Amino acid sequence: MFDVKRFIEEQLAAITAKIDGKAIIACSGGVDSMVAATLASRAIGDKLLAIYVDTGLMRKGETDEVREMLQETGINFKIVDAGDEFFSALKEVTDPEQKRKIIGEKFIRVFEREAKGFGAKYLVQGTIAPDWIESGNGVRDTIKSHHNVGGLPKDMGMILCEPLYDLYKDEVRQVARFLGVKASERQPFPGPALAVRCLGEVTPENIVIVREACHIVEDEIQKAVANKKMEMPWQYFAVLLPTKSVGVQGDRRAYGRTVVIRAVASIDAMTATYSKIPLDVLDAISTRITNTMKAQVNRVVYDITNKPPATIEWE
Repeated sequence: MFDVKRFIEEQLAAITAKIDGKAIIACSGGVDSMVAATLASRAIGDKLLAIYVDTGLMRKGETDEVREMLQETGINFKIVDAGDEFFSALKEVTDPEQKRKIIGEKFIRVFEREAKGFGAKYLVQGTIAPDWIESGNGVRDTIKSHHNVGGLPKDMGMILCEPLYDLYKDEVRQVARFLGVKASERQPFPGPALAVRCLGEVTPENIVIVREACHIVEDEIQKAVANKKMEMPWQYFAVLLPTKSVGVQGDRRAYGRTVVIRAVASIDAMTATYSKIPLDVLDAISTRITNTMKAQVNRVVYDITNKPPATIEWE
């Protein structure tokens, strides 16, 4: 049985013992990073600075939502606009592993700059067990390199502190609820953000499409849950495929992109089953996506694959 209170007491003592100066924390606004930020803030107070990096790859309204959460916590924070840097680094890159490693290194370079300005030598991360398990090592196969594990450069100029390293997502949520963290029930969102929901090259134009598609999927599913048409999935989003297919708009030929609807049920993210979304909800999502982005998207499909054999995200 996971003892939440004992875990918090042990981690507060461990953070205090390890960090003997200033630290920054990589804070995305997700439950993992917000719990890690809350623990670190309670341990070292004003010696902590939370850094949220707007990579240009975030969901619709994400930056404003995270800003509001951080303001409510009272934790020192800074928002860094680094969209141009990330898009430049990802130009013409299509391989999923390469994307993740580029994004991981770019995050660290941004954090190193901010740490230098703040006078910090420690980097706190909300790394949890599935991150390092799936990233692999000499014994385990690499399923996918998580940006905060496999994407870390070897010459990183900071000392890592990862208080959630051995926890799974359900345990992190228990800690979040105990601490009163607002993000406790927030659905997981990958560190590389929409870059791994945009198959093929990551361009500003492609991100605009997948951002709007993700927003529509989230909005329609949340409305369906509120109307008791379905249970809330663990994670739900859209994926943009790099291929085009023939369609029709009115009486004219269309040649557009394909969007995938993905929603899963899970407890710890290590395994997952696809969510049984009602057909009328799928219809509403498909119609709204194709009507909203009729110049770009002409086909919507539904992913009914479990994990394994698939992963939750497509990349």
